[in-house]
Amino acid sequence: MQTIEAYEKDINLQVECLGKFKPCSVIPRNKQSKTIFCGSGDSLAASMLAEAFSEFRVRAMDPLDLLKNPTIPRNNDVCIVSISGRTISNIRVAKLAKHSIGITANPQNKLGKTVSRIIPLKFPNNDVFTAGSISYLESALMCISLVNHFKIKDSKKIFQSAKRQAQRISLGKRVFFLGNLLTYPSAMYAAAKLYEILGYDAYYERIEQFSHMELFSCVPGDTIVIFEKKNPHNSNLAKQLKKIGLNVIHPDPPSANKISQFLFYTFFSQLVPLNLAKKKGQKDCHFVTSKKLRNASDKMIY
Repeated sequence: MQTIEAYEKDINLQVECLGKFKPCSVIPRNKQSKTIFCGSGDSLAASMLAEAFSEFRVRAMDPLDLLKNPTIPRNNDVCIVSISGRTISNIRVAKLAKHSIGITANPQNKLGKTVSRIIPLKFPNNDVFTAGSISYLESALMCISLVNHFKIKDSKKIFQSAKRQAQRISLGKRVFFLGNLLTYPSAMYAAAKLYEILGYDAYYERIEQFSHMELFSCVPGDTIVIFEKKNPHNSNLAKQLKKIGLNVIHPDPPSANKISQFLFYTFFSQLVPLNLAKKKGQKDCHFVTSKKLRNASDKMIY
């Protein structure tokens, strides 16, 4: 099975997987202030969601920052998010931490053998090396469940809405994903999928900061994607951007519920690059075929 096909199959497994999702027990509030989540790539986005949904009672950090500031992990509990459990910086953090929890797909991996406790991820997949979709979804929900209670509702409806809206999308040469407190991690994840699947020139930023910084690098034809329910502020932003020749996409989640919106933006972020890859007749993810880039990445990560 080629990697774009595997990616699509994994995406389509998610709604069924959500019906079987079992959240963790919430970390007591008085302990959350002494808890740090860390990870890399998609796993950092999952960690940032824990931070946002906890209203910053927990913090999300880059594992390399923790290694360079060892008193932080030594004085805190650290939840380390890593699907593979092979990322060397995560393993080193686990060795430093006062108490470490590994959120990973394989309890027998290096991380699993190093941490104090394991929270196993049990998502189904097609056992093909491809871009992360269902793995990210479960790890992100697991992180959120450690800091807050929630219920998953209408996942099929949310998926279908994201699918319909993603089908209408075309992108310029460069794409900027904008998010708020709860959706900035989703903006980061969306950019990552464009990198991995299409090798696209993509960026992510907070809605407010974009007008102060990245906007000044934009040229007519660039695409701006706003991950936030429509409101007077972002509607005005969209209006001003369109006036200067920028393509604005403002996907509309079918619910005001925060978890439902997270699901919608996750599905949307996965489906847009999938659709574009299929339109191009692309059979494999960019990161899979770009062997020199992946080799450089592997040498730094593992």
